Amino acid sequence: MAQRSDQLFPVAGHFPQQVGIDAYGNGGFRFAEMSHKGSLLCLPEGMQSWNVTTADALTLESLGPVLAQASNLDVLLIGLGTDIVAIDPAIRQALRDHRIIIEATQTGGAVRTYNVLLAEERAVGAALIAVEKAR
Repeated sequence: MAQRSDQLFPVAGHFPQQVGIDAYGNGGFRFAEMSHKGSLLCLPEGMQSWNVTTADALTLESLGPVLAQASNLDVLLIGLGTDIVAIDPAIRQALRDHRIIIEATQTGGAVRTYNVLLAEERAVGAALIAVEKAR
């Protein structure tokens, strides 16, 4: 993940608090004065690496960390990269069963909406597929 003191990152690939995203593109994200390469989960318990690289790879299993924190989330924004595709109905239902509203869009739109909702102190999370070019 990002380069900082080991004290801030007790677990590799995990930043222990939820923060806004300053920039995205070039295959990653910038937040908390750091640069992260790859896809990212932004959850109430922190920011963590996410191994999903395409919308087709989105599975219920890949959203396990989201479901584990469902009691702390109202909204999940899913950044699907540069495309918008339909989310598997089984995934939608599982999130609905956990009372999580989902909004799936291109990663850029998901980042912008995430930042607004986080600034409003809403119970928001984001599952963001990294993109090369910011839009």
